[in-house]
Amino acid sequence: MKIKSMPEAIAEYVHDGDTIAIEGFTAFICFSAAHEIIRQRRRDLTLCRMTPDLIYDQMVAAGCARKLVFSYLGNPGVGSLHCIRRAVEKGIPHALEIEEYSHFGMVSRYMAGASHLPFFPLQSYTGTDLDTANPKIQYVESPYGNGQIAVVPPLNPDVAIIHAQRSDELGNTQLWGLVGMQKEVAFGSEHVIVVVEEIVDESVIRSDPNRTLIPHITVDAVVHQPKGTHPSYVQGYYDRDNRFYLEWDKISRSEEETKAWLDEWVYGVENWEGYLEKLAAKEPEIWKRLAPGEALSQPVNYGVYG
Repeated sequence: MKIKSMPEAIAEYVHDGDTIAIEGFTAFICFSAAHEIIRQRRRDLTLCRMTPDLIYDQMVAAGCARKLVFSYLGNPGVGSLHCIRRAVEKGIPHALEIEEYSHFGMVSRYMAGASHLPFFPLQSYTGTDLDTANPKIQYVESPYGNGQIAVVPPLNPDVAIIHAQRSDELGNTQLWGLVGMQKEVAFGSEHVIVVVEEIVDESVIRSDPNRTLIPHITVDAVVHQPKGTHPSYVQGYYDRDNRFYLEWDKISRSEEETKAWLDEWVYGVENWEGYLEKLAAKEPEIWKRLAPGEALSQPVNYGVYG
C-alpha cells in the first residue's frame, strides 16, 4: 500500500545523512514535508534544490542540513535568506557547506541523474568563474573537434519529495502549471514521496494521460496533504501567500525570533493539520484571500481507437 501519512512517509524514507530534493519552481514547494522532517529532527542532510528559498531557510535554522546544493539563493522578490546566511557566515546553528551552480547547471545535473548519464555538457559556464568556486564543474574535450565544453555530474538524491495536484492510489501523478524539474528529480532519485492535493480514481488519470508526469513505477509513497505547500502555491487550488514571504524576512533576521517561530509553528503542532488550524485561527479568511479564481482549460477529445 503506497498511501501513507506524512509522518509515516518521512519516518520510512528520510534518514540522517541522506541527500534530499524537495523541488518545485516557485510553485509546488512542499513545506508540509519540510516541517515533518524538522519535527522528526533529521540531521546531516544534503539539501538539493534549484531555488532554496524559505523552505530550506527553515530547515537550516532547525539544524537539519549539513550541505546545500543549489543555483539561485534568496527570498524571492524580498532579499536574503538570513538563516542560511548565518549558517554560512557564522556557523549558526552549525557550519553549512555550499555547492553552487547556475540554474541550467542544476537542470543539467537533474537531467543527467534521470538519464543515468556520467555527466551533462553545457555551454553556459564559458566566461564565468563558477568553476573556481565549485570543483565539480569540469571541462572535457569535445570528441567532435570543437574544443572544450563544461560538464556537471549527475544528481541522484536518496529521496525526492514532489508535490502535485493529484494522483491515484498507485502513484500515477498529474501536474500542470509551472512544473519545473519535478519529473527529472523523480526519475533520478532512489525513493520518491509524492504529496498531493487530491487522490483520485485511476479512471480520472486515464482520462487525461498527458498530464501524468510521474508514473507509478517511480513512486514509493503517496501522501494526501491538502494545502501542503503553504506559503507556496498549487496551480488552480490556492495562490502564493506573498504576505508570509515578507513576514519571514523580518522573523528570520533574528535567531531568537526564528527559534520562537519554529517552536510555535513546527515543533508546537503535532502535524500539518495543526499548522493549518493555527493559520485559520490567525487569519480566518486566509483561504478566501488565496483563492485562485478560475482559468479553465478547453476539453480535449482523445478519441477512440483499436
